[in-house]
Amino acid sequence: MSETTAAQSGQAAAHRGAAYDSAFLRAARREPVPHTPVWFMRQAGRSLPEYLKVREGIPMLDSCMRPELVKEITLQPVRRHKVDAAIFFSDIVVPLKAVGIDVDIKPGVGPVIADPIRTVADLDRLRPLESDDMPYITEAVGLLVDELGSTPLIGFAGAPFTLASYLVEGGPSKSHEKTKAMMYGAPELWAGLVDRLADITAAFLKIQIEAGASAVQLFDSWVGALAPDDYRRSVMPASTKVFDAVAGYGVPRIHFGVGTGELLGLLGQAGADVVGVDWRVPLNVAAERVGPGKALQGNLDPAVLYAPTSVVETKAREVLHAAQAIGGDTGHIFNLGHGVMPSMDPDALTRLVAFVHETSAR
Repeated sequence: MSETTAAQSGQAAAHRGAAYDSAFLRAARREPVPHTPVWFMRQAGRSLPEYLKVREGIPMLDSCMRPELVKEITLQPVRRHKVDAAIFFSDIVVPLKAVGIDVDIKPGVGPVIADPIRTVADLDRLRPLESDDMPYITEAVGLLVDELGSTPLIGFAGAPFTLASYLVEGGPSKSHEKTKAMMYGAPELWAGLVDRLADITAAFLKIQIEAGASAVQLFDSWVGALAPDDYRRSVMPASTKVFDAVAGYGVPRIHFGVGTGELLGLLGQAGADVVGVDWRVPLNVAAERVGPGKALQGNLDPAVLYAPTSVVETKAREVLHAAQAIGGDTGHIFNLGHGVMPSMDPDALTRLVAFVHETSAR
C-alpha cells in the first residue's frame, strides 16, 4: 500500500469513526437516537440559489468531475438546512461515462445514450470499472470527509435496472417498452447486461466507501414499473450482487425506488439494511411489507412542501407518528418520498428539518 493510499484509508476510517454515533447512522443501525435524523434526496442541487450560482455555465457531467465543486455543492444543504447527513453530489451515469459509454445529460431531458445497448456484442462496451477511472471521486470524497467531521457522508449509485433502462432505451422512458422487451424476449442478454452493471455499480460504491463514505444508497428510480415476479426473477439477483459486494465494509446500505409499494419486501430481501419508502405507502404499512430487521427511510410527499407551513408540519407529524406506531427496534430516517423539486422553497426545507428535530427529540 502506498503512503498516499494508506493516508486516504486512515482518513476514511477516521471519518467513519467520528460519524459513527451520529443520529443518522444510529437510526440506520436501529439503535436509540436523540432525535429522528433528517436528510433529503436531491438536497444538493437545483432548489438552492447558491447551487445555481456555482453551477452556472458548467455542464452537469463536468460538474461531477470537479472535486472542489463537488465538495461545495455537497456541503451547501448541510450548511443551510442543518440536515443530519450529506449526500455525495454526482449522477448515476457517471460510472457509465467513466467506462467509455457515450452519455450526456441534456437539460430538461436527462441522461441520453448516443449508442444504446441492444445486442450481445454491445455488452463488450461495458468493461469493468477501476478506481483509476475516477480519481476525481476519491479526491472529492476525501475533501468532504475533512470538512464534514461527525456528519456522515452518503455515497450512492444507480441500481442495475435503472441504469439498464437508460442504456437500452437511449434515454428516459415512461413505459420502458424496449427495456421490458429485452427482459422478456432476450433473457440471457438481459441477465448479462444487469450482471455487468452490478459489477460497475459495486465498484462505484466501493470507491466512495474506501474514500470515506459512511453509508451508501442504491437508487432504483424506475423499478416501480415492474411486477413483483419480474423483479424477483430478472432484477433482484443483480441488486443483491451489488449489496453483497459492499457488505464487508460494514456501512449501512439503503435501497430506494419510486412506486415500489408492491416491491418493498423484495427491496429489503435484496440485501439492504434500510428500505426507502415513497409517499404512497404509510410507514407502518411499509414496515409490515418489509418485515423485521430493517430500518425505514421516508416518506413525506415532496409536493406537501408547497403548502403552508402548518400543513407541512401536520403531514410531517403524521409521518413521525406512523414511524412511532411501528415500535420495536425499527429505526426511522426522515426523508421525502422522492427528491427535492427544483422550484421548492429552500426555507421550507430548513423549517422542516427544525420541526422534525424538535418534535422527535427524545
